[in-house]
Amino acid sequence: MFGLETGIAVLFVICIAAVCVFEFANGFHDTANAVATVIYTGALKPTYAVVWSGLWNFIGLFLSSFWGYKVAMGIVNLLPLSDMVALSTGESVSLVLGMLVSGIAWNLGTWYFGIPCSSSHTLIGSILGVGLVFFWLHGGEGVNWGKASDIGLSLLVSPLFGFSVTILLMYILRRIIKTEKQIFKEPEPGTKPPLWIRAILITTCTLVSFFHGNNDGQKGIGLMLIILITFLPIQFALNSEFDVNKSLNSINNIEVALSNEHKADLLIKTGEAKEALKQFVVVKNNPNASELELKRATIEVRTQIAKINKKIGTELKNPTFMDGKENTKIVKSEVSKLKGDIEYSPFWVTIMIALCLGLGTMIGWRRIAVTIGEKIGKRHMTYAEGATAELTAAVTIGLSSGFGLPVSTTHVLSSGVAGAMTASKGVKNLQPDTIKSIAIAWILTLPVTIILAGGCYYLLQLFLK
Repeated sequence: MFGLETGIAVLFVICIAAVCVFEFANGFHDTANAVATVIYTGALKPTYAVVWSGLWNFIGLFLSSFWGYKVAMGIVNLLPLSDMVALSTGESVSLVLGMLVSGIAWNLGTWYFGIPCSSSHTLIGSILGVGLVFFWLHGGEGVNWGKASDIGLSLLVSPLFGFSVTILLMYILRRIIKTEKQIFKEPEPGTKPPLWIRAILITTCTLVSFFHGNNDGQKGIGLMLIILITFLPIQFALNSEFDVNKSLNSINNIEVALSNEHKADLLIKTGEAKEALKQFVVVKNNPNASELELKRATIEVRTQIAKINKKIGTELKNPTFMDGKENTKIVKSEVSKLKGDIEYSPFWVTIMIALCLGLGTMIGWRRIAVTIGEKIGKRHMTYAEGATAELTAAVTIGLSSGFGLPVSTTHVLSSGVAGAMTASKGVKNLQPDTIKSIAIAWILTLPVTIILAGGCYYLLQLFLK
């Protein structure tokens, strides 16, 4: 398989399977976020709701292949891939399995006890755990703290955003809707909501499912790419359509435009990237070059292109960065081409993760759904509360995907439900024990997964060296 020795190929398959299990667990752990409101308001029967949600989770991730993998790249860029390629196969497997075992264990544990817990928090904590131990063992970069801080801020702010925005939406609804008072009342058992309310609830369920697939599914793609690049950097660190001559041409065009704008500091970055590309050609054409040399040359190309994308991409957001419109247009166009060299996912990976996520949403949803539907508030969820909570969640997740930030569907939706309940009758309408359990899980997820993943990695590498 991919030219790997039998023993290594077996370990590679085990790691791939572990990612599929993680994404499957992510599916059934997070399904309740989309279906709880339609089920508890009677808009859809449970069987139809979970199948519908699974389908739109699949579609959400599948369509991400057409507009980019920003979230997936955020996950990949958390770890120092340039340093990891020098690891032995045994230690590479230890790192990957430590990360995945931690994520799967915490996901399953919180699901079993019916605690809405963030798969995103879980994944980020696991990656940070192995990254810190890697730094302790080998030095180097360890963890990309800049990217980690961006993701951490996103995970911190999103629940607060969900809570406050849902309260605002409930307030607006009460001011606008004067006649249809039934949407603010608890549904009668066994009755379906009016058609227009049912349409709104199914639409918000669809949106949450779609954006969950787009955001959380990309986390699975990011995990899969970490494994592929760790085991097979020559084959997967760069897009299969990568053409070194086209990349050199793009960098040359960028350099001309930057020279016209007197951007000497950025020309240093482009010069480093050109050197990496030239060295890559030398190593690739050298029949005596070792596999490790080719791996390092490939990863170095990926690293330098990523630096150009990050540095120039950040500068381009500043409207005063460049004076000439034509030069700006050239730089944007060529940077976009370079981005395609490294920000991609093999089609089979996208389909595999989409299937695991979609199928996972159809199983095991009940435990978390009961918590969201029955245990956050002290009474049954109203139509307005369900719709506003899910609309807030869908918008938050969609915006986060657009900015390339992983966000917790669980935290956003749970905080949205809490906000809707609070908007109706104040904080006294919340069940303190449930809120406390969710808050404790939210606080503990990062430290527990960091310790668990780091510990698993350290112990495994002692035996698999």
